[in-house]
Amino acid sequence: MRIIEGLESVRAEDRGASAAIGNFDGVHRGHQAVLDLARGRGPLGVVTFEPHPREVFQPDAPPFRLMRLGARADRLAALGVERLFVIRFDRDFARLGAEAFCADVLAGKLGLSHVVVGADFRFGAKRAGDAAVLREAGARLGFDVTVAELLAAHGEEVSSTAIRLALSEGRVEDATRMLGHLHRIEGEVEHGAKRGRELGYPTINQSLDGLMTPRFGVYAARVEVKDGPHKGAYDGVASLGVRPMFGENRPNLETYLFDFSGDLYGARVSTGLVSWRRPELKFEGTDALIAAMKRDEADARRLLAAQEAS
Repeated sequence: MRIIEGLESVRAEDRGASAAIGNFDGVHRGHQAVLDLARGRGPLGVVTFEPHPREVFQPDAPPFRLMRLGARADRLAALGVERLFVIRFDRDFARLGAEAFCADVLAGKLGLSHVVVGADFRFGAKRAGDAAVLREAGARLGFDVTVAELLAAHGEEVSSTAIRLALSEGRVEDATRMLGHLHRIEGEVEHGAKRGRELGYPTINQSLDGLMTPRFGVYAARVEVKDGPHKGAYDGVASLGVRPMFGENRPNLETYLFDFSGDLYGARVSTGLVSWRRPELKFEGTDALIAAMKRDEADARRLLAAQEAS
């Protein structure tokens, strides 16, 4: 997949794509349905925006993203996307009118042949453009338009908002059903306090900076090491929270990989949350903490093994 960052980076060979437009946060089943409607009409593309418009207009709001741009790109590439157009979103771009967005960006700079959007898609200054405006512009400017209906699963609308709510409540299985894949926290392994190593449970540490925070607690996890000598898939048990026993206050993710020995510092790792198992607790001492870790490991091993056997 070719990633085109900025309209000025579009080449002649990038033009003619059949592209879905949106933020694609989570790349959930609704997004996947939109992508399917764009297939077969030219190189498969996605037009997205960075930073997310909400981060521009509400810079002090709590983090809400389900995934960073790199993780989003990986997921889109796995779904067959050939062109990822990343448009820089700022207040100047937000002032661009709906007609100018269609003429100057979609038809002009990007040269799209076909555009697919969700039924709730809005664009242009003050969100004045909608699917009807897009269809009319496409007829004049030479690109086809397909509007995807909103997807529902088990009577529930599939949306990034619904997935965030499920994760915040620890309903990981519901989030997985809407996503069509595990919710994953992806990023480089960072150095931590190395307490886990001292306790017999060495963990990998990943930052949650810029991401929405799922419910604090312990999770069964499936981990993918994406590069380096230990590249591969592993099972594990993850603790997401602020480590109250040690007076921490910055949320992070610590994951113990089963039957693993090696150094993963600096490696890019994707940790998939399979099931929330218990809340984050503060223990009276290290003996109680170690006993809880042993129970958590045994519980996660049972659950993950049962999933593989089913």
